[in-house]
Amino acid sequence: MAEVSYRNASRLYPGSPPVRAVDRLDLTVADGEFLVLVGPSGSGKSTALRMLAGLEDIDEGAIHIDDRDVTDTPAKDRDIAMVFQSYALYPHMTVAENMSFALKLAGESKATIAERVRQAAELLDLTAYLDRKPKALSGGQRQRVAMGRAIVREPSVFLMDEPLSNLDAKLRVETRANIASLQDRLSTTTIYVTHDQIEAMTMGHRVAVLKDGTLQQCDTPRNLYERPTNAFVAGFIGSPAMNLKTVTVVDDGARFDGLSVPLPRDTLAAAGDTLTLGVRPESLRLAGSGEVGAAMTVELVEELGADAYVHGTVRVGEHPERFVVRTDGRTPPKLGETVTVAITSPDEVHAFHAETGLRLPAGG
Repeated sequence: MAEVSYRNASRLYPGSPPVRAVDRLDLTVADGEFLVLVGPSGSGKSTALRMLAGLEDIDEGAIHIDDRDVTDTPAKDRDIAMVFQSYALYPHMTVAENMSFALKLAGESKATIAERVRQAAELLDLTAYLDRKPKALSGGQRQRVAMGRAIVREPSVFLMDEPLSNLDAKLRVETRANIASLQDRLSTTTIYVTHDQIEAMTMGHRVAVLKDGTLQQCDTPRNLYERPTNAFVAGFIGSPAMNLKTVTVVDDGARFDGLSVPLPRDTLAAAGDTLTLGVRPESLRLAGSGEVGAAMTVELVEELGADAYVHGTVRVGEHPERFVVRTDGRTPPKLGETVTVAITSPDEVHAFHAETGLRLPAGG
């Protein structure tokens, strides 16, 4: 096991000016931690992982594993094991041969190889498949073989680059639970890359959110959800996404359509004339008859059983803006209906600077 630290590490690609695929990343992953790197396509998450693996150059800064500077260390000498999106199994080899291949190259004894493969196969429920070749396995089984190949090496750090993206939805849910449970049992430092924020939130001890090569926030899933540091993180984390709207500031808060949102004095003082208001779908409700709120025209209803997501438009200033509200799935409104939307609690409202996107203070 090991601690990993990115120390203002950057990866630059040629251009005028150079493209900063990863820009001064400063991040420490604790010994035994499961850290998830998440962000949209092009955010730099896979590049950051490949920098740690030794598959991408580090143009500025450094990367350390424990107290060892591995910035210029060849990939084979970094004591890491990587699981790829494509599985990268040898089709002509059996499961056992795939899992043992790296150990044979390292010159391990036959007894050591057999014991490590046996242990990994038991851990991953692959014992019955050791004599099969990859073509005779399902996608989930192939992914477990790829993980087994990494486990038998007993590395200091596991690196996983979108390992579940080739699986169907049901198998993805099952496998991510298996990976999280496995990491907990092994206690091996793990860095996991995904574009799926639900995957990130359900697996990581902490989640690091990247955008355009820059780290936006790194925190526990709960803190990312409840206290996003800026409007990008607020909109990226959560499904459906947070409702984010630029609204006019009034004396005691913000107002749009018939909905008044009280805000603390410190928030209003830092905002200026406008601010970006953030409200999650579950922090909105369909108001009863006679209640004050914003009028929303229903354009889509997603019925999910116990819950329903109601999509519609609310007038914000001079323009209709799309909102999503979570409501009781047993009594959703009908398409074309006009409903009244209210905020469940002022404490569940987020406020961000309209220009910088940074979270505004929430004092008195």
